[in-house]
Amino acid sequence: METQRDHRNWLSALPPAQRADLTRRSDAAGLRHLALHLGMILLGGGLIAAQIPGWWLLLPVQGVLLVFLFTLAHEATHRTPFASDWLNAAAGHMAGLIIVLPFIWFRYLHLAHHRWTNIPGRDPELEQAKPRTPAEWALHVSGLPYWVGAGRVMARLVAGRAEDDFLPAAARPRVVAEARMMAAVYGLAALSLIWSPVLIWVWLVPILLGQPVLRLYLLAEHGDCPHVADMFLNTRTTFTTRAVRFLAWNMPYHTEHHVAPTVPFHRLPELHLLMRDRLGVTADGYAAFNRAYLARRLRREEVAGDAAD
Repeated sequence: METQRDHRNWLSALPPAQRADLTRRSDAAGLRHLALHLGMILLGGGLIAAQIPGWWLLLPVQGVLLVFLFTLAHEATHRTPFASDWLNAAAGHMAGLIIVLPFIWFRYLHLAHHRWTNIPGRDPELEQAKPRTPAEWALHVSGLPYWVGAGRVMARLVAGRAEDDFLPAAARPRVVAEARMMAAVYGLAALSLIWSPVLIWVWLVPILLGQPVLRLYLLAEHGDCPHVADMFLNTRTTFTTRAVRFLAWNMPYHTEHHVAPTVPFHRLPELHLLMRDRLGVTADGYAAFNRAYLARRLRREEVAGDAAD
């Protein structure tokens, strides 16, 4: 009989040598991936700044490339993209600066999420409720609630209020210092607009346009999954294209990541092959997931309407 922590039983059944091999980190693999991701961002930014014919068509593409640096920051919280810890920290801080996500604060939030995945009252990611109606879904996907929340987090951290339950007391001064440094960089960026609007077009407008794509992607990770402790059930793996897996640093293999978060992104395809028969919750692409998510909410509205009649 399976327990609600069946993922732990599955992982402990792997031979120790195999587990050790799967968790081996690599600077080379991480740097190759990072070079390609940043290279595309720099190329897109250069073409936009040069205002080539049709440059405005590149704005949403640039935005998607930028906002998916979130998945690099996410990986860096586990110190797995690179073998060198300083590279993991540098990548996390860089990505966080670009997408307005204080990395140290996020690292502690995300580790708490892994400890209490999808458990109400314990998983800090559940504090912002998942959309319950089609209207809430549309607002969520717009990215507006994200930006409002990000602004509030930055404002209180800059003000020295780092009282989140998941933050250890010893980390709070570092969290505040990082937020204040980020605010200073944003201030300098704002001043640069006096001389040139280039940052508006290569950074600000793109991340606003790209955020809805990231919201659609992230909703699939745990949306409508059971509130149980078993990672095979509370997390969803989404089958998608190679391009999306590249962009998201292989995080569509999300059940695999939650079962074994110390496995680096570039080894997750191998881990997937080992556990694909055990996956409890999957989706055949992000469009299919969101269609099904909306359909479930429409049915609930219809049932509620019938009950009211």
